[in-house]
Amino acid sequence: MTFNYTKFVARFNRGLLYAFMIALVGFTALPIVYMVSTAFKPLDELFLYPPTFFVQKPTLRSFFDLLTATDSSVVPFTRYIFNSLFVSGSIVAASLFVCSLGAYVLSKFKPPGAGLIFTFILSALMFAPQVTQIPTYMIVSSLGLVNTYWALILPKIAVAFNIFLMKQFFDQIPDALIEAAYIDGASEWKIFWRVIMAVSKPAWATLIIFSFIGNWNDYFSALVFTTSETMKTLPLAIQTLAGGPGVVARSGALAAGTFLVTLPPILIFMLFQRLIMNTMVHSGIKS
Repeated sequence: MTFNYTKFVARFNRGLLYAFMIALVGFTALPIVYMVSTAFKPLDELFLYPPTFFVQKPTLRSFFDLLTATDSSVVPFTRYIFNSLFVSGSIVAASLFVCSLGAYVLSKFKPPGAGLIFTFILSALMFAPQVTQIPTYMIVSSLGLVNTYWALILPKIAVAFNIFLMKQFFDQIPDALIEAAYIDGASEWKIFWRVIMAVSKPAWATLIIFSFIGNWNDYFSALVFTTSETMKTLPLAIQTLAGGPGVVARSGALAAGTFLVTLPPILIFMLFQRLIMNTMVHSGIKS
């Protein structure tokens, strides 16, 4: 049996590459691991010096402290969780429908001025959301929607990035596929739902993840558009808890709250990560 030096070097280099990538992934995951570990630490471990990275005696005490810290509020802690879930879920569903439908029209129907409309959409990507916050607030206030769910949902439905993402994916779908559906007698709505959206699953799965994570972690909108405790979302409630007096005594509760805020985006990403990879792969392919 002869020794193949070239194959050995190739395998060795591949092994080094895998080891480096695993070490890099482990390093980037350290903040998440530390956050989870801190959420389950008892009070005495939270104030150890030097601090310990991993929890030694896991406990759920911090989660009970989180509920206790919000007992003095006019609403229970579960209200904040419901607000975040309702607002984020509503925005994701409405944005998926509106942005996909708009992108489909721009991509396949090409109405007069479609190029100019898409240029305006691309130009909107250059502005940070905070730039348009004042005119958005003025519109919401003039409509009498301040301190309502509508104030948190409506401004986030038609998002320029979501339209751009879906249109770029729709452009890769062959027109022959739509023509075949027409020949089979499918209506416009049936083509959109049964054909276009079916083959665009990676794109709208990516839209769901980006939209959910962005809106779930958004506390600024709730800070601007809400005035009552009952309308606060979970990130805003955690920020309020972190900024009040006695923050040191509530370190465990804050760690538990941070864990609860971070957990849903991680679960959503793990659920759709394969489809996201497909979107990234197909995004550079021309049909």
